[in-house]
Amino acid sequence: MTIQEIREYLGRFFEFVELDGNADEVISGPAKIETAQKGQVSFIANEKYLKHLASTGASLVIVHRSVCVDEFRSRISFLKVADPYSAFVFLLQKFAKPRIVAARGIAPTAVIGEGVSIGEGVSIGEFAVIGDRCSIGSNAVIGAHTVLLHDVAIGDDTVLFPRVSCYDGTVIGKRVVIHSGSVIGADGFGFAPQSDGSYVKIPQMGTVEIGDDVEIGANATIDRATMGTTVIGRGAKIDNLVQIAHNCRIGENTVIAAQAGISGSVTIGRQCMIGGQAGFAGHLELADRINVAAQAGISKSFLQPGISLRGYPAQPMRDQLKHEAMQRGIGALKEKLDHLDDEMKKLRGEA
Repeated sequence: MTIQEIREYLGRFFEFVELDGNADEVISGPAKIETAQKGQVSFIANEKYLKHLASTGASLVIVHRSVCVDEFRSRISFLKVADPYSAFVFLLQKFAKPRIVAARGIAPTAVIGEGVSIGEGVSIGEFAVIGDRCSIGSNAVIGAHTVLLHDVAIGDDTVLFPRVSCYDGTVIGKRVVIHSGSVIGADGFGFAPQSDGSYVKIPQMGTVEIGDDVEIGANATIDRATMGTTVIGRGAKIDNLVQIAHNCRIGENTVIAAQAGISGSVTIGRQCMIGGQAGFAGHLELADRINVAAQAGISKSFLQPGISLRGYPAQPMRDQLKHEAMQRGIGALKEKLDHLDDEMKKLRGEA
């Protein structure tokens, strides 16, 4: 693409795209600002990376509209936008090559059960297993060795990478992406303790419903409900190695980073951001737009929208930072108390 073509493309998504440089230069692809070479495009969204403008070989750099580029315009062209990060994301989508998950059509080694409905343009990879009465929407892609048990529904344009497992009754919406190794609809962790110390398994009779435009990373696990439904809302993004237990409800456009663990019957609101390794006790609720820091421990409900939580047990960030500062001063406080104790002993003649 020429720089002018890139400008016109980004103009579909942003009202302000200002070119400072050579509109006719050809760009072959994207690169990091530190390693970009001539003919490549990069971006700067954080001002600490502006130092790399002096050494980068990039032909085009996307920057914030407020950045002064006079010193570098003799060798670098610039596109100025209000949101360089998002602009570069859209550009990556333009340059990215489509990933082939499965060859077009149904592989001869795939096993298809009875009463299966398959839409137009569906691809099913080698050794995939499709159970009875499953429904697969148009242009969906089922990777090699993926297993759908009975009565699974897959929406249009959804992609399941190789070795995804969907238990019976799972419902997956349109344009969903699920990466390799993830298990959707396994039994929730339900066991009733008995007087003799043993446990009786509680039948997990519910299902999992995943909304449209969800993406689930590799080796994530989403358990079916004991009764009713575990729900992943439209547009949610779930990272690798996340555990979501039975009867949870994850709100629309909420993002959950790797290794977070969500206990049973937790409700998380819309547009929340959950940091890596955060842990949730069961049967609690988070309001919309709450940010949870990495490794935070959520032990109670927080119903005020838009707050940030941090620490273990998690608290609103301002409170937690105050407590953390107090803890850092405990050592000095102990030294003062020990000194005062020594002085009191001297006054009493005990020293």
